[in-house]
Amino acid sequence: MAQVGRILIVGGGIGGLATAAALLRAGFDVVVFEQNHELREAGAGVRWMRDPTRGGVATSLNELARDCGHGILLHEEKIPVRDTVRGACELLGLDALHIANEGQFLAIVSPELADTALRALHAAPGGEAAVIIGEVREQPAGTVLVTTLYGGTRVIDMLVGDPLPRIC
Repeated sequence: MAQVGRILIVGGGIGGLATAAALLRAGFDVVVFEQNHELREAGAGVRWMRDPTRGGVATSLNELARDCGHGILLHEEKIPVRDTVRGACELLGLDALHIANEGQFLAIVSPELADTALRALHAAPGGEAAVIIGEVREQPAGTVLVTTLYGGTRVIDMLVGDPLPRIC
């Protein structure tokens, strides 16, 4: 599962579909492109995989940290959020880490096979935007942290409430 030293990969930009739905509900014109990503497990060392739809990336990773008893460290500058999604989140008062991510995935892979996993994803249609965004750490146990663009760290909590109604 998620042992210390394992690497966290996201399949591409987060928050796109849920943000588009929120903008449509607010009366904006939006074009939505759905992408499906496929991880070729053969030789890629996948240990855990999740679709971060309900509660977003934050909730999925908090559940993982709680279940495995280790910490998860994310690197904010590596988390793919399209400028349009970032702008819409700012406009709507949302955090991209807490909104639904239909069509994306999170995967924990062995560190020695992380490059193999990325090559496999980049070769698959729609997987070109897959990136490493963090790793499993021993401490702080059961907690998700993110290193910010300014060099600090902050705790990423579970989603409280539901910022957007279900899309599907």
